[in-house]
Amino acid sequence: MSERNIGGMIDMAYVSNNSNEESPTVLIVDNNAMSLQRLSRLFKIKDFNIEICEDGDKAVDEYIRLDPELVVLSLDIPSLDGHLAALEMREHGGEARILFIAPKRLSNLAQDAALSAGAVACLEKPISATSLEESWEQILGPIPEAPGLEDLDQLYPEDRIKVEEDDGPMSLPPLPALPGMPLPGEIPLPAPDDLSVELPVSLPPLAATTTTKKKSGKLKLILLLLVVALGGVGYYAYSNNMF
Repeated sequence: MSERNIGGMIDMAYVSNNSNEESPTVLIVDNNAMSLQRLSRLFKIKDFNIEICEDGDKAVDEYIRLDPELVVLSLDIPSLDGHLAALEMREHGGEARILFIAPKRLSNLAQDAALSAGAVACLEKPISATSLEESWEQILGPIPEAPGLEDLDQLYPEDRIKVEEDDGPMSLPPLPALPGMPLPGEIPLPAPDDLSVELPVSLPPLAATTTTKKKSGKLKLILLLLVVALGGVGYYAYSNNMF
């Protein structure tokens, strides 16, 4: 970054889609399309490389990636407001100049944010070529300190996640032995004399079953003979009646 390069652009008065690596870069952070268009045109006249972002959190990432000479930062942007985004940028380091822009209704808040984050200037929307030129010398001036960095953790402590150093793999505590369960090798095996098996229920004798079947067979034979005998008597009576 070079203050000389920025200062040398004051008298430039032409529009160009500049991509010269020697030209300064401005990161414009706003979520208003009309404001982005206006600011892009104004800084193209000053021969800046233009980078645009519409989100405060992403703007911090872009700031780290681009290392721009100037950041034009709107106060009311999504995900991370301009004040916190500016403090994050200042905490990261670098020599970027931060210019706050805000509508009239937020002018007081913008002034407070500018003092907290060490912004070089604060302008009221809509930004015009005249208002930018009137503040240009201030924009190129010394970069103030950022006293708000001391209170950054208290502004949103839950959102700031600090990475702790890696102490290596975590050691697990030893597993306790199961109560009442013998360890392998401690279970006693039965002796050969203890391998006999006893039947829990004694089976009924086979003789009783055989006797029952024999009695059933004799009963069936007696009934058959009785039927045959009765049939013979009936036939004899029938024959006498016929003759």
